[in-house]
Amino acid sequence: MMPRLCRLAFRRVFLALVAAVFMVGCVAGPALARSKDVLVFGAASLKNALDEANALYLRQTNRKVVVSYGASSALARQIESGAPADIFISADLDWMDYLAQRNLIKPATRFNFLGNTLVLVAPADSKVTLTIGRNFPLATALGGGRLALADPGAVPAGKYGKAALEALGVWSSVADKIAPAPDVRAALVLVARGETPLGIVYQTDAAADKAVKTIGTFPSDTHPPIVYPIALTASTSHPDAQSYVAFLKSDAAKPAFEKQGFVRLP
Repeated sequence: MMPRLCRLAFRRVFLALVAAVFMVGCVAGPALARSKDVLVFGAASLKNALDEANALYLRQTNRKVVVSYGASSALARQIESGAPADIFISADLDWMDYLAQRNLIKPATRFNFLGNTLVLVAPADSKVTLTIGRNFPLATALGGGRLALADPGAVPAGKYGKAALEALGVWSSVADKIAPAPDVRAALVLVARGETPLGIVYQTDAAADKAVKTIGTFPSDTHPPIVYPIALTASTSHPDAQSYVAFLKSDAAKPAFEKQGFVRLP
């Protein structure tokens, strides 16, 4: 059995160690909280432009931004389920409205950030030629293949694409020939790999992949305006979130988006 004096000495040492650990935790805890990177949930079509902008932000501020890319629908639902995003950038107004109606964004921080264009693409070595217009022969051009399109039931690019084809009177001829993708970048991959002869994506996606070429551009009046809204989430308390959004709005970040084909909205 341990002598009483030894037990007392051991207890003092143990309590001193506990106190030391507690003090370190008190000091390190806030520091770790402050060092947490800003987390952005961004539409998949933003990847190239936003990655470039974030690299510039890191060089200028020495602060890192982490982005989770995906379909706006999936990202919005993740935020609804409690995902710890600081900022949400949607590829359409509907999914930002979805979060706003549930009080999951800070309304005063919301604004329309970017615009985009919808295009028809084919593999780079494709011989297909089409002029997009009323009743254009899209189904014939597909042959026995399918049309790559982000899920038209939920994903913004798919909804824009379906609306354009309906306005042009050709949706019914290709509705059973759709190769649905979880987001617009996945649709782009299907075309780039030659798994589908044609696909509908944003102009910015087509510009980001040399394995595809643009066949034609859909008239802007055939689909709702393509608008990318941005807002801070209601749950964020990150000290850098607002300044990061200000950076995205700045002239310094502007070339990263315009180079990819985005239009900065006033």
